[in-house]
Amino acid sequence: MQTVAREGKLSPAGRVAFLSRTEIIAAAHRLNSKSLSDAENKKLFGKCNQSHGHNYTVMVTVRGEINPISGMFMNIYTLQEHMQEAIMKPLDHKNLDQDVAYFADVVSTTENLAVYIWESLQKCLPAGCLYKVKVYESDKNFIVYKGG
Repeated sequence: MQTVAREGKLSPAGRVAFLSRTEIIAAAHRLNSKSLSDAENKKLFGKCNQSHGHNYTVMVTVRGEINPISGMFMNIYTLQEHMQEAIMKPLDHKNLDQDVAYFADVVSTTENLAVYIWESLQKCLPAGCLYKVKVYESDKNFIVYKGG
């Protein structure tokens, strides 16, 4: 949305931009539900019921109104710092099931990983700023989470 300044020219007030940054985390996990028997877990999760790892690509998108003075709504380095604290430190080179308390009772699916990342980022980003978390488990498989 643009506003008209006194001189009749359009000013950039209300312009919203989206900023995305990508990080790669290496993590191991095993898809296994404590609510299911061993046989049910093997049937549901197949070969993913065994311990294995991924190089997850995590893309975080934030949104905000462009500041007319700075020309941005968030410095990319600020987003990088938040991602370092909320994603890289707790998840990179970890076994999700053993090293991350969140997954003690939550199945470490890519869907739940995206939820974990969302919730972690919500704690440190300005309110309403987080728009989307996209987690690639592989080149062909990814999850998009927009809160809920």
